[in-house]
Amino acid sequence: MNQERIHNYRETQIKTASKGKLVVMLYEGVVRNLDIAIEAIPEKQFDVANRSILNAQDIISELIMALNMEAGDFSKNLLNIYSFLNTKLIDANIRKDAEPLKFVRKMASELRDAWKQITKKSPNPDLEEMKKGGGIDIAG
Repeated sequence: MNQERIHNYRETQIKTASKGKLVVMLYEGVVRNLDIAIEAIPEKQFDVANRSILNAQDIISELIMALNMEAGDFSKNLLNIYSFLNTKLIDANIRKDAEPLKFVRKMASELRDAWKQITKKSPNPDLEEMKKGGGIDIAG
Protein backbone atom coordinates (compact mmCIF):
# COMPACT_ATOMS: atom_id res chain seq x y z
CA MET A 1 0.00 0.00 0.00
CA ASN A 2 2.80 2.41 0.92
CA GLN A 3 4.68 1.65 -2.32
CA GLU A 4 1.53 2.41 -4.31
CA ARG A 5 1.19 5.80 -2.61
CA ILE A 6 4.83 6.61 -3.31
CA HIS A 7 4.37 5.60 -6.95
CA ASN A 8 1.23 7.73 -7.28
CA TYR A 9 2.96 10.71 -5.65
CA ARG A 10 5.93 10.45 -8.02
CA GLU A 11 3.65 10.07 -11.01
CA THR A 12 1.74 13.22 -10.00
CA GLN A 13 5.03 15.10 -9.54
CA ILE A 14 6.12 14.18 -13.04
CA LYS A 15 2.79 14.98 -14.68
CA THR A 16 2.59 18.42 -13.05
CA ALA A 17 6.26 19.44 -13.31
CA SER A 18 7.50 22.17 -15.62
CA LYS A 19 9.98 21.32 -18.37
CA GLY A 20 12.85 22.72 -16.32
CA LYS A 21 11.81 20.79 -13.22
CA LEU A 22 11.62 17.57 -15.26
CA VAL A 23 15.23 18.06 -16.36
CA VAL A 24 16.23 18.62 -12.72
CA MET A 25 14.36 15.45 -11.72
CA LEU A 26 16.21 13.47 -14.40
CA TYR A 27 19.58 14.65 -13.10
CA GLU A 28 18.47 13.76 -9.57
CA GLY A 29 17.69 10.27 -10.84
CA VAL A 30 21.19 9.95 -12.27
CA VAL A 31 22.75 11.10 -8.99
CA ARG A 32 20.54 8.78 -6.91
CA ASN A 33 21.37 5.75 -9.07
CA LEU A 34 25.07 6.51 -9.03
CA ASP A 35 25.03 6.84 -5.24
CA ILE A 36 23.62 3.31 -5.08
CA ALA A 37 26.20 1.96 -7.54
CA ILE A 38 29.11 3.70 -5.79
CA GLU A 39 28.12 2.06 -2.50
CA ALA A 40 27.45 -1.35 -4.10
CA ILE A 41 30.79 -1.82 -5.87
CA PRO A 42 33.05 -2.00 -2.78
CA GLU A 43 30.51 -4.38 -1.23
CA LYS A 44 30.84 -6.61 -4.32
CA GLN A 45 27.09 -6.23 -4.98
CA PHE A 46 27.73 -6.13 -8.70
CA ASP A 47 24.14 -6.93 -9.70
CA VAL A 48 22.92 -3.87 -7.76
CA ALA A 49 25.68 -1.71 -9.22
CA ASN A 50 24.95 -2.93 -12.75
CA ARG A 51 21.22 -2.21 -12.42
CA SER A 52 21.85 1.26 -11.02
CA ILE A 53 24.41 2.13 -13.70
CA LEU A 54 22.02 0.95 -16.42
CA ASN A 55 19.28 3.10 -14.87
CA ALA A 56 21.62 6.11 -14.95
CA GLN A 57 22.42 5.36 -18.60
CA ASP A 58 18.71 5.15 -19.42
CA ILE A 59 18.15 8.56 -17.84
CA ILE A 60 21.04 10.08 -19.78
CA SER A 61 19.52 8.59 -22.93
CA GLU A 62 16.26 10.37 -22.06
CA LEU A 63 18.18 13.63 -21.68
CA ILE A 64 19.78 13.04 -25.09
CA MET A 65 16.40 12.39 -26.72
CA ALA A 66 15.02 15.58 -25.18
CA LEU A 67 17.68 17.75 -26.83
CA ASN A 68 16.54 20.08 -29.58
CA MET A 69 19.44 19.71 -31.99
CA GLU A 70 18.14 22.58 -34.11
CA ALA A 71 18.81 24.91 -31.18
CA GLY A 72 22.49 25.20 -32.00
CA ASP A 73 25.76 24.82 -30.13
CA PHE A 74 24.19 24.60 -26.66
CA SER A 75 22.40 21.34 -27.53
CA LYS A 76 25.41 20.00 -29.41
CA ASN A 77 27.63 20.68 -26.40
CA LEU A 78 25.17 18.92 -24.09
CA LEU A 79 25.06 15.97 -26.50
CA ASN A 80 28.85 15.73 -26.33
CA ILE A 81 28.77 15.89 -22.52
CA TYR A 82 26.04 13.25 -22.27
CA SER A 83 27.88 10.96 -24.70
CA PHE A 84 31.08 11.34 -22.69
CA LEU A 85 29.24 10.58 -19.43
CA ASN A 86 27.65 7.50 -20.97
CA THR A 87 31.08 6.27 -22.08
CA LYS A 88 32.36 6.73 -18.52
CA LEU A 89 29.38 4.73 -17.18
CA ILE A 90 30.01 1.88 -19.61
CA ASP A 91 33.68 1.79 -18.62
CA ALA A 92 32.82 1.83 -14.90
CA ASN A 93 30.32 -0.98 -15.35
CA ILE A 94 32.72 -3.17 -17.31
CA ARG A 95 35.59 -2.65 -14.85
CA LYS A 96 33.35 -2.46 -11.74
CA ASP A 97 35.20 0.71 -10.79
CA ALA A 98 33.55 3.39 -8.65
CA GLU A 99 35.96 6.19 -9.63
CA PRO A 100 34.39 6.96 -13.03
CA LEU A 101 31.00 6.82 -11.32
CA LYS A 102 32.12 9.47 -8.85
CA PHE A 103 33.22 11.68 -11.73
CA VAL A 104 29.89 11.26 -13.56
CA ARG A 105 28.01 11.88 -10.31
CA LYS A 106 29.91 15.15 -9.80
CA MET A 107 29.14 16.29 -13.36
CA ALA A 108 25.47 15.32 -13.06
CA SER A 109 25.23 17.21 -9.75
CA GLU A 110 26.75 20.32 -11.33
CA LEU A 111 24.38 20.09 -14.29
CA ARG A 112 21.43 19.59 -11.92
CA ASP A 113 22.43 22.64 -9.89
CA ALA A 114 22.77 24.72 -13.06
CA TRP A 115 19.30 23.67 -14.20
CA LYS A 116 17.92 24.50 -10.76
CA GLN A 117 19.27 28.03 -11.20
CA ILE A 118 17.74 28.25 -14.66
CA THR A 119 14.33 27.07 -13.46
CA LYS A 120 14.33 29.62 -10.64
CA LYS A 121 14.40 32.31 -13.34
CA SER A 122 11.82 30.57 -15.51
CA PRO A 123 10.02 27.27 -14.88
CA ASN A 124 9.92 26.56 -18.64
CA PRO A 125 13.21 27.91 -19.96
CA ASP A 126 13.89 27.99 -23.66
CA LEU A 127 17.19 28.42 -25.42
CA GLU A 128 16.64 32.12 -26.12
CA GLU A 129 16.10 32.81 -22.40
CA MET A 130 19.29 30.95 -21.52
CA LYS A 131 21.27 32.93 -24.09
CA LYS A 132 19.94 36.22 -22.66
CA GLY A 133 20.98 35.14 -19.18
CA GLY A 134 24.49 34.32 -20.37
CA GLY A 135 23.91 30.57 -20.55
CA ILE A 136 24.75 28.32 -17.65
CA ASP A 137 27.98 27.86 -15.79
CA ILE A 138 28.79 24.24 -15.02
CA ALA A 139 32.45 24.86 -14.27
CA GLY A 140 31.84 24.69 -10.53
